Amino acid sequence: MLNLKEMLMLTDKGYSDLKKAIIACTITNLSLMLPFGVTIGIFTELLKPLMGQKISWTIMWILFGAGIISAILVFIASKNDYKKTYVTSYMEAENTRISVSEHIRKLPMSFFNSKDLSELTTNIMGDCSTTEHVLSHIIPQLCANAISITIICAMLAIFDWRLALSIFCTVPIALLVILGSKKIQNKLGEKHVDAKLKASGQVQEYLEGIKVIKACGLDGSKFSSLDSSLRLMKKMAIKMEFGTGIFVTGAQMIIQAGVGLTVFVGVYLLTEGKIELIPLLMFLLIVVRIYGPVVVELTLLPELFYHRIATKRMRTLINTPVMEGDTQTQITNWNIDFENVSFSYNNKNPQEDVVIKNLTVSIPSDTITALVGPSGCGKSTISRLIARFWDVNKGRIKIGGVDVKTLDPEYLMSYMSFVFQDVILFNDTVYNNIRIGNLEATEHQVMEAAKAACCDKFVNELPDGYQTTLGENGSTLSGGERQRISIARALLKNAPIVLLDEATASLDPENEVWIQQAISKLISGKTVIVIAHRLRTVAGADKIIVLNEGKLVEEGTHDTLIKNKGLYERLYNIQQESLGWSV
Repeated sequence: MLNLKEMLMLTDKGYSDLKKAIIACTITNLSLMLPFGVTIGIFTELLKPLMGQKISWTIMWILFGAGIISAILVFIASKNDYKKTYVTSYMEAENTRISVSEHIRKLPMSFFNSKDLSELTTNIMGDCSTTEHVLSHIIPQLCANAISITIICAMLAIFDWRLALSIFCTVPIALLVILGSKKIQNKLGEKHVDAKLKASGQVQEYLEGIKVIKACGLDGSKFSSLDSSLRLMKKMAIKMEFGTGIFVTGAQMIIQAGVGLTVFVGVYLLTEGKIELIPLLMFLLIVVRIYGPVVVELTLLPELFYHRIATKRMRTLINTPVMEGDTQTQITNWNIDFENVSFSYNNKNPQEDVVIKNLTVSIPSDTITALVGPSGCGKSTISRLIARFWDVNKGRIKIGGVDVKTLDPEYLMSYMSFVFQDVILFNDTVYNNIRIGNLEATEHQVMEAAKAACCDKFVNELPDGYQTTLGENGSTLSGGERQRISIARALLKNAPIVLLDEATASLDPENEVWIQQAISKLISGKTVIVIAHRLRTVAGADKIIVLNEGKLVEEGTHDTLIKNKGLYERLYNIQQESLGWSV
């Protein structure tokens, strides 16, 4: 059973519940033999006139009462079976989904660079649903049938071992057929899973790029990748069903042959005078009862093999190391220091595609520091390394003298507020989207943050004010309104370090004014790192760090850098000249 626990990736409670479910299903199977016992007793009484005896109506009434009692017992056993099997399996699947989601939340960002989001969605939803179905419909019943058949056949052997053997002998043969085809079924299952993942990825890409698809007329045959992936998924599904169906049907035929074998052996023994009619009828009734559930379970057994493919993928996910660290170290000041930091997004070959190269620079506490430079020079990467979205390949990043690599990422993020250029809002109310910044905040604090971020006016114009549902990723709001809500979150969090990543890059002049007012309140008294392409917006920064190809090339104030006649001065003049450009 230990292997079963590992195979199904069960928690201790889930494993304990599974054992209880198997016991409950076994009790249900055995309880179903009670009505058969009553039926056999009734047949025995009804056949007495054929043997020159009278029917005992007293016994018939006793059997009638026994039938009612047995029906009640079957109901109680089935109810207990349902609770122990279905309810507990749904709870285990829920716990698995939560644990997988929690694990994903703690994984480094590098993991998401190598994984398709559709695959992770399949892990959380599809794979957990498969586990749920296996735990509720297959494993308990399969084990219970094996146990109950063995017990019943052992009991029947007391009456006649030959008939008991004829009932039981086809079961292991049928199982051998299914188990013998395991490799073939696994191979077909893996191909089907790969096809499903590919199709899910194409569907996600299609939906995310629907604007481009419409704009460029990529419909019909012009968008063949989605069509081919869906056709491949259909083809592999048919192959898998056909391949597994051959073996399952063969196993069912072998099982059903047990009925004919039992009849043949029973008739032979009856004609030889080695068995009486009533015991033979008992065996024939029981063999039909036994084989029914077994045949059903055989059709579900291939799903157990298919489930192993899903758990293998989930096990790979769960075994991916999470980012861990200390949660007790207190940070007392907010100086941020880079010491010979090098970083590459290429985990397999960190020496290749290096984004940050031997960077040594300091960001003073309680100041505004701007990161500027050409596109692709590593500005956003630096902000994400500070927040430990990734770990550096070489060197150290310190906040207040503490290496961020030693800190738990969530603990570290409690000291930081982020305002990204691309705002992510959830399909929830405005109020709840702001409150994400601090779930412990009171209603008054949420409202104050919204007002400080210049949200109050446009929110009150919405149909339900702060209780208006925003739609997926805030689809009902403009870019500037979405940005202001993200600033309200950051204000509510009130973290000592603020990272602004192109927060005003794509806004119209009116919204830019609102955002700048909100940002001014956000950064007051904080250590602020600003990433900007428009250099005029950071001319008043306390310190400007100029990057090029992942290296530090200049640092200082705006006036100092202009006098140096370096990269910053060249970029600034280019932008000033572009301001005069018109159509």
